[in-house]
Amino acid sequence: QVQLQESGPGLVKSSQTLSLTCTVSGDSITTTNSYWSWIRQPPGKAPEWIGASHYAGNYYYNPSLQSRTSISRDNAKNTVYLQMNSLKPEDTAVYYCRVVHSRGTNWGQGTQVTVSS
Repeated sequence: QVQLQESGPGLVKSSQTLSLTCTVSGDSITTTNSYWSWIRQPPGKAPEWIGASHYAGNYYYNPSLQSRTSISRDNAKNTVYLQMNSLKPEDTAVYYCRVVHSRGTNWGQGTQVTVSS
């Protein structure tokens, strides 16, 4: 059973940079056909896909966030990272890590990020 655990600062100030970590266990982030995404859900709003790391090393981004977002990974640590800069209060959300793979979909529990003005 693959498990994903998000971690991050919880509270950041406007204009600062957010760095989140998704630590994976029970599977490898390089497993064939796996697709590791970051998704967020602001309070009272629908989930929003931020971007993803493909097992082969490609990265994909939501065009509306691409200019402020960077996803990376460390294969040795089996970890996927999210960096988002120029934060705004509207970036406040629960941020999730998710994998889609041949056996289905797994989500992390999410981590709350609050951006103060």
